[in-house]
Amino acid sequence: MRWLFITYTLPSEPSKARVAVWRKLRKLGAINHQALWILPYSRQRIKDVTSLIVEIELQRGQGLVVVGALLDKAREEHVREAFSRSRDEEYHELIAKCDDYAKEIEFEVGRKNFIFAEVEENEEELRKLTEWLTKIERRDVMDASLHRKAVEKVARCEKLFDEFSKMVYEHVDHAHAPLPPRRGRSNRRRSAVPS
Repeated sequence: MRWLFITYTLPSEPSKARVAVWRKLRKLGAINHQALWILPYSRQRIKDVTSLIVEIELQRGQGLVVVGALLDKAREEHVREAFSRSRDEEYHELIAKCDDYAKEIEFEVGRKNFIFAEVEENEEELRKLTEWLTKIERRDVMDASLHRKAVEKVARCEKLFDEFSKMVYEHVDHAHAPLPPRRGRSNRRRSAVPS
């Protein structure tokens, strides 16, 4: 398998530049292994990393990208496992947030908080979860073990949101619908009065 090996240096100050580069490498899905950042090779990643090297140089740093292969199969397997572990950490965090989301929906249903503001809030949280899943999937080049579970959890959140939205709709619809004519004394009195 072909890999991208990335190394760089930046001045110690300002630390903001080092943090920004670290974040961008992580967003690309890179792992840090023995003082090198590693990514599976792809043309898009070459473009992304080349752009990052330009940013590093603008911050008075230096960067180097090498395309290569690991000659030792055991080491390559170790790197592959590190990629899977890294993605599983992300999927694990997403799964926990999905569980929190489900608890929030259950809490709102339990207290019968059927208002549109809750629909909007939960819709926004669901959007964040689905976007997060998409980002992790883009980085998941080794098909991490928690991928399927994360997909199922996000799908469950989507279902819970749809059900909650329907409950709010039905509650709001019934709460503002005209009341049916009352049956009882007041109706009888009216009918007893000659017209």
